[in-house]
Amino acid sequence: MNRIYIKDVKPGRVRISGFCENIRNKKSMAFLVIRDVTGKIQVTVEKAKLPEIAALCDELTLDSVVTVEGEAIASEYVKLGGIEILPDSLRIESIAAALPIQDGAAIDSRLDYRWIDLRSEKNLLMMKAQTVMVGAMRNFLLANGFIEIHTPKIIGAASESGSEVFKLNYFDRDAYLAQSPQFYKQMAMASGLERIFEVGPVFRAEKSYTSKHTTEFTGFDLEMSYIESFEDVMAFEEALLADMLAKVKEAYGEEIERLFGIPVVVPTLPFPRMSLKEIYAELAERYGYTCPESEQGDLTTEAEKLTKRLCADKFGHEFLFVTDFSAEKRAFYHMRKDGVPQGYDLIWRGVEITTGAQREHRYEVLKAQAAEKGLDKDVEFYTEFFHYGCPPHGGFGLGVDRMTMLLLGLTIKESMFIFRGPDRLNP
Repeated sequence: MNRIYIKDVKPGRVRISGFCENIRNKKSMAFLVIRDVTGKIQVTVEKAKLPEIAALCDELTLDSVVTVEGEAIASEYVKLGGIEILPDSLRIESIAAALPIQDGAAIDSRLDYRWIDLRSEKNLLMMKAQTVMVGAMRNFLLANGFIEIHTPKIIGAASESGSEVFKLNYFDRDAYLAQSPQFYKQMAMASGLERIFEVGPVFRAEKSYTSKHTTEFTGFDLEMSYIESFEDVMAFEEALLADMLAKVKEAYGEEIERLFGIPVVVPTLPFPRMSLKEIYAELAERYGYTCPESEQGDLTTEAEKLTKRLCADKFGHEFLFVTDFSAEKRAFYHMRKDGVPQGYDLIWRGVEITTGAQREHRYEVLKAQAAEKGLDKDVEFYTEFFHYGCPPHGGFGLGVDRMTMLLLGLTIKESMFIFRGPDRLNP
């Protein structure tokens, strides 16, 4: 007989496998709660009739793994789904030692035993919601003519500014772990692929210990050709995110609100847009926040947090596009118009989730902007992509783990399958 998922159990003969979440081993009866990735079910053992199974129940420990065969019956006395299994066969697949962590353990202890921590109902839901999130965005792009690519993560030059990269020995020369697939996304534009995306690892050598930073994360990046301005990129991103959140809400909205206490809000379109100057004026007027003049070319951490309140008060929205950053604070490959970078940050719930832009595709202009930042020699291989014709294009990148963090109200350490930070390389 083939094993079935617990969610598919109906009255009749069944075979299930899973972890023992609860064991009530009484004198004449044993009650087991078995859990798999789809749900839980009660297994009821009448010891006098099943002495061999009763003996096995005496061996079981919490989180041991078993396979059970028997008759599933409906029962009004069983609270767990109204169905119980009366077994005629029980096989112990694995006996679990006493668990080293319990519910409510500190996050670093939980990360030491992440494979056990991930067994919790909340973490299982997190992984399922993240799967829907990524799948929905991928399907949206495929439906809009995008091609999926897989770019190198070992590269010969830093992919952003030359800082915050991990250097490694590559035979007889230096190499780096990619900070983003940016250069190769744009190479794909010069290749005539027109619309591409990638889901893959990204590395940042930042010694940051905040609730939202990590040294390795999963990026969701895309690039698209033949745009008129960065407004086209913003319009595409807001449509992508609205579609994704609708899919997440449909699949798991009720469970997310029950377990995490946060509603999944499907945003209205278009998202609000404000320039950096407008934001600082509003923050000063509404909340008395004044940004030092020397920092007004970028969004400060405090201002970023305050945009959550501003966005709710002014627009009744969770998302905000921020534009008109100073050229000093933006990457050299952002197109500029009258000296202003043609790009944006997207803030969700007071945290930046995207930097997007129209890229500079004109060879001579791009070379000049790289030289201005002292990068002309470092990125010479990259500027060559534009020497032989390249369409106007733009794009953006999203951090899958940060999106998960904001969706569920977690810290970054909790929102990843396995966290990597300055002081963590294991498990």
